[in-house]
Amino acid sequence: MARPRINAIAGPILGEFLLGMSVAMAGLWLASYTSDAAAGAFGLANQVLETVFVVFRVLAIGLGVVITQALGGGQPETARRSALVALGAGSWAGLFVVCCVLFGNEAVLELLNAPDAVLPLAAPFLALLAPAILLDAYNLSMAAILRAHLHVRDSLRVMVLMHLTHLLIAVPLMRGVGGWDGFGLNGYALAMLVSRALGLVLHLLLWKSRLGLVPRARDWWTVPLPLLAPVLRIGLPGAAIEAIYRIAFMVSLAATAKLGVAALATHSYTLQILKYVLLVSMAIGWASEIMVGRLVGGGDLRQADVLVRKGVRNGLLASGGFALLVALAAPWLLRGFTHDPAVIAAAQTLLWLSILLETGRVFNLVINGALRATGDAVYPALASVGSLIFVMGLGSFWMGRWFGLPGIWLVYAADEWIRGLLMLARWTRRGWLGHARDTQRRLRSAR
Repeated sequence: MARPRINAIAGPILGEFLLGMSVAMAGLWLASYTSDAAAGAFGLANQVLETVFVVFRVLAIGLGVVITQALGGGQPETARRSALVALGAGSWAGLFVVCCVLFGNEAVLELLNAPDAVLPLAAPFLALLAPAILLDAYNLSMAAILRAHLHVRDSLRVMVLMHLTHLLIAVPLMRGVGGWDGFGLNGYALAMLVSRALGLVLHLLLWKSRLGLVPRARDWWTVPLPLLAPVLRIGLPGAAIEAIYRIAFMVSLAATAKLGVAALATHSYTLQILKYVLLVSMAIGWASEIMVGRLVGGGDLRQADVLVRKGVRNGLLASGGFALLVALAAPWLLRGFTHDPAVIAAAQTLLWLSILLETGRVFNLVINGALRATGDAVYPALASVGSLIFVMGLGSFWMGRWFGLPGIWLVYAADEWIRGLLMLARWTRRGWLGHARDTQRRLRSAR
């Protein structure tokens, strides 16, 4: 197998992430233009969405690994049949999440201690986002399948058109045109629905032209269990730990909401800025997972080890350096969201603490995906449970009460480093080798 070019894979993935983050950042800025309460509602609603999206990531994670392993092992027909699972499973998973968002949004927001000024804005906003969520169930999995086939540039083109459409429609719908005041936050949700519909159409066109896949009507509703089983075997542990992460994070969000509207807005502004810091590591992590899956399928385990170590090194340099630059530029960056000096000062403190947070996060972003790609999906989940529950969950509750937002941020950093070092130990001690060899035997027996 040819030496994988991780940068050639990571570059377009980085572009996808950058576009998605930029649209979210623009949405937050447009919301902050209205009020800090609207910004808090936007941030709170997005955190709820990220939590329910865990259901979709079961499919995206599992499909990506299963397909890369099949392609690396020279089994294109297995990869083709596995790709179609994304549609039927996506329909049922999407409808489940939509129902949860439509009928449980107010209850969830109340559990998060949404301030009185935020709740009336966030609840209808979440309800309007529900139809777009169903379309995202398809788009997320279909994009992962394109990337698994190394059509990363095509996936990037879809995301460019989808996100630009979202942004171009969102601006007039949120802020209005002429004498019309616009829909505010709800305009963002309507624009998202249109853009996700466009994304689905473009993905279907690329599936036909690049992969030769033309779904039948039954593919949108049927889920072949023999094909779904290996997807769930890889995807469920990763999604389970992500679900626990989201629950622990929601506890920290509830602790933040207890501190008031200003703290919630500060939390939202800081997290949006930090998403840009972790972009490079996220892209390296996804690229590593794709290439490790192919290398394991092809039997080149030594090259997989070299690739992951290089990914961790590059991620540490990139995230650490970028986090430092963002902390230095914080006073100017934050003025794009708010002119409240107290909010700016608080967010600047959090951004300095984020240098520690983001360097610890690199290990989880890069090594976790690599372990999954070898077939070692259970260890990352089991090794992370304790830190997420006791450090991030309970720790953020108490540290928030004692030290406010800086205390919560220190808890975030501690959790990332604890889990990251456990992942690093697993990889360096070759705990994944047995799983990689089992994967190779399974692929050989399926021929």
